[in-house]
Amino acid sequence: MKNILLTTLITAGCVNAFAQSKPNKIDDYYRIITIPIPENIKMEIGGMQVLPDGRLATSTRRGEVWMIGNPYLKGDGKPSFHRFASGLHEPLGLYYRGKDFLVSQRGEVTRLEDTDNDGVADVYDSFSRWPLSGNYHQYSYGPVPMPNGEMLVTLNLDWVGRGASQSKWRGWMLKLGQDGKLTPWATGLRSPSGFGSYKGDIFYTENQGDWVGSGRMTHLEKGDFAGNPAGLRWSKEEGSPVKLTPEDVPSTGEPLYDVAKKVPGLKPPAVWFPHTLVGISTSDFKEDVTNGAFGPFTGQMFVGDQGHSIITRVDLEKVNGVWQGTVFPFREGFMSGILRLEWGLDGSMFVGQTSRGWSATGKEEFGIQRLVWTGKMPFEMKTVRSTPDGFEITFTSPIDKKAAAEQDAYKMNSFTYRYHRTYGSPIINTQEVPLKGIIVSEDGLRVRLVVDPATLRKGYIHEIKAEGVKSADGNNLLHATGYYTLNEIAGGQAANASQFTTTVKASTTMDHSGHGAAAPGETAPGATAANTAASAKRVTEMPASWTNGPDQVVTIGTVPGLKFDISEIQVKAGSKIKVVFNNNDDMLHNLVITKPGAANAVGEAGLNLGLKGTELNYVPKTNDVLFHTNIVEPEKTEAIYFVAPSQAGTYQYVCTFPGHYSLMQGKLKVVK
Repeated sequence: MKNILLTTLITAGCVNAFAQSKPNKIDDYYRIITIPIPENIKMEIGGMQVLPDGRLATSTRRGEVWMIGNPYLKGDGKPSFHRFASGLHEPLGLYYRGKDFLVSQRGEVTRLEDTDNDGVADVYDSFSRWPLSGNYHQYSYGPVPMPNGEMLVTLNLDWVGRGASQSKWRGWMLKLGQDGKLTPWATGLRSPSGFGSYKGDIFYTENQGDWVGSGRMTHLEKGDFAGNPAGLRWSKEEGSPVKLTPEDVPSTGEPLYDVAKKVPGLKPPAVWFPHTLVGISTSDFKEDVTNGAFGPFTGQMFVGDQGHSIITRVDLEKVNGVWQGTVFPFREGFMSGILRLEWGLDGSMFVGQTSRGWSATGKEEFGIQRLVWTGKMPFEMKTVRSTPDGFEITFTSPIDKKAAAEQDAYKMNSFTYRYHRTYGSPIINTQEVPLKGIIVSEDGLRVRLVVDPATLRKGYIHEIKAEGVKSADGNNLLHATGYYTLNEIAGGQAANASQFTTTVKASTTMDHSGHGAAAPGETAPGATAANTAASAKRVTEMPASWTNGPDQVVTIGTVPGLKFDISEIQVKAGSKIKVVFNNNDDMLHNLVITKPGAANAVGEAGLNLGLKGTELNYVPKTNDVLFHTNIVEPEKTEAIYFVAPSQAGTYQYVCTFPGHYSLMQGKLKVVK
């Protein structure tokens, strides 16, 4: 009863003295409420739609459509479940049209209708079809309605070692008319589970993969090519608005923005989602149209992430006619991998989840949760805007102007990714963006960060950290980092020194070289061969003292699905070991040998290395790491030499490339 009363007080904006004195926590502002699901229902969410009568309709990856009554848990707090349809083939989208539903299946959009009003669909009509190859990776998404009455569908690529388009229009976004007619719109898509309209334009989200260095959100106009060339196989088909062919796309490893200058039609993303820093597998997104019922972010977008079970927040602006903007962390702690988001009638957000096919931070197989704003104002960076000489940050509430004027309150870096056919990319071309001046507004709601315009790089992600900023009442920012993708630099009047609240003194530690981070297997900038390859934890040449060679040679490879091809190895204590690591996968991997029971902790530490991750090959500096390879590119090999531990036990080996460690582990048994 006390918890219910506290929730009521917070929702009404009446926070008692005890609540005010607690540490600033996201749960004080956005609460996660779990909808209980009966044990006999496998609610692996594929599609979700809130109905005008308050029910929540869901499609599941098991091929069913359910009607959930009382999803807001009012009254007795219990929801009801009624199966509306079944026998579908992995429906990954659901759209209610008033008298019927349209739902995606692998090979078609199906129309479902209950004509006799018994609560169960008795009409299963084929509304629109496309061909199939039978590949397991041929997911189909939608339909998603557009403001003009048209709809959108997207077709996932096949997976045959890398993305492929084995049947027509795979890797494409298509417009779907009310008559069921499909019209090709854009291609270059790889795994486009999230898409829709924002401010009258079409956007879609993409996951890291081949030709995709990191997750991203792209504005798609008719005829655009978003980067993965597999779908260009169909560019010469009748109705195709895209003219490029696969041969037109180079795999040079240059940044995508730079390649786009040379390849007409290649569209750089509006926003990059830096891999592991803000999720690893972007999914659905929704614009905040709640008119303040969900907090101070009206008009911004919320984006799900399946692998990290989180929701991020995206703030966009259009500069010189080009979309760009910032992604911020927003809310973590969901029970499974997030695939679908949907606004409730009360301005809360339903979060539909499934983890099958890809591990998630949330350990449950599936779930539906509701995210509710408590009514209390979160202290956040609300927006970031481009200026001719830097960025201007607006906050959700007034700041401590003295703390905000301190030059140590901020840190900025820029970086990007390689554009190549390889799966994913390391962070490259990292460079610090030094501050020249800080301008704090009189009302305490804005801070302008002034830099040398020459340090602003188009096409790059600009990491903006404001960890020293505090609110006027002394709270820290809930999330102190934003990642701004700079495609265009805003015009207007540059600031002059007389306007500065603080003139920043030059730092002798700032790196203005612009040298990039090392590619996998290379020596990091500023490092020497001696302090990398000769490290006791990574010895890549057989020691001269091993005159008779190693006592044992172990070869470990990889298999699809984030697995080593050998799950257990046995070696003798104190023996001389050579491990040959063959990365015959299409992703980047390493092999890190840890102390017993330490694999998860080492993997988590690798995940938290941030921009240092690439430089360190995602191997954290900890005593739990015994031996390791560097990051090994696909189809490449690295061998390491070491003496097995003298103490018997079950040690572990793990890949610490971000997002891999929870699945990619094995046992190294040391015996006497």
